[in-house]
Amino acid sequence: MIDLRSDTVTKPTKRMREAAFDAEVGDDVYGEDPTVNKLEALAADMLGKEAAMFVTSGTQGNQIAVLTHCKPGDEVLLEENAHLFLYEGASMSALAGVQPRTIRGEKGAMSPVDVAAAIRPEDIHFPETGLICIENTHNKAGGAVVPLENMKMIADVARDNGIPVHLDGARLFNAVVASGVSVKDFAAQADTVQFCLSKGLGAPVGSILAGSADFIARARKWRKRLGGGLRQAGIIAAPGIVALTEMVDRLAEDHELAKVLARGLGEFRGLEIENDVDTNIVLVNVKQAGYTSEAFLAKLKEHKILAVPFGPHTVRFVTNLNVTADDIDHVLNEMRYIV
Repeated sequence: MIDLRSDTVTKPTKRMREAAFDAEVGDDVYGEDPTVNKLEALAADMLGKEAAMFVTSGTQGNQIAVLTHCKPGDEVLLEENAHLFLYEGASMSALAGVQPRTIRGEKGAMSPVDVAAAIRPEDIHFPETGLICIENTHNKAGGAVVPLENMKMIADVARDNGIPVHLDGARLFNAVVASGVSVKDFAAQADTVQFCLSKGLGAPVGSILAGSADFIARARKWRKRLGGGLRQAGIIAAPGIVALTEMVDRLAEDHELAKVLARGLGEFRGLEIENDVDTNIVLVNVKQAGYTSEAFLAKLKEHKILAVPFGPHTVRFVTNLNVTADDIDHVLNEMRYIV
């Protein structure tokens, strides 16, 4: 199978497996795992933040951020198709007791004017705006890069109103590679940042949550409360170090393969590319080819190609570490028998 469902399906590289085997370990709940400590220090330095914490997943990192920033009854502002809103099981409401307030965006980017207008005034009837969240790259917008200038303007609105900003940067390094903007510049627009090690960077597990030293100290208690306290975690942290030191630049390969795939698919009658392909995600509308997304996926599977539904007639393809140029050629060749 050629697996284009997600960049979460990547397998750890040989170097990652070797690093895991050789990792020096200790009890991370006691702060005694030297490999975890090294990963956290490396991540904090790369982002320009005071401290960082290794967490089990991007969802856990995002939810710890919400729990640490907010109090029950607060309201969180975020784009209407944000991962935090659509794909995390309503956990900010279930766990933190906060309500999301969504804002319509353009390619995943919220208007700073709309964000400012959504901030609640002081009124006994209203919740308090406790947090503003930005997602970059934006998954539902097809891996779109939210421009740095847009983030800066939202950050200015937030500072003027005394509201923290959290960056869901699950694919932040894709944004860095695609835009040429440094990761520190992106991270500087948010009080806290979450990014995944286990997507295009290829590590088998884990994400990073970073922010001020005080914030991360409080966040560690929330990680413990959520059952995220880790023991000899250096075995899974070591591949994360390899991911950050050796795998960032290669994301450009995924981006180029996605562009080749989009150009090729766009030449088939009945297939419409829905997104500007900034990074590694291609959204394809198959309605004019006479398919629902589920029917199209079934036909793809017959030809040993995997993708995922992203709407009634939209299919998502994601290039990743395991996908080669030959694989993309094969997908395009097989498409002749599908549409």
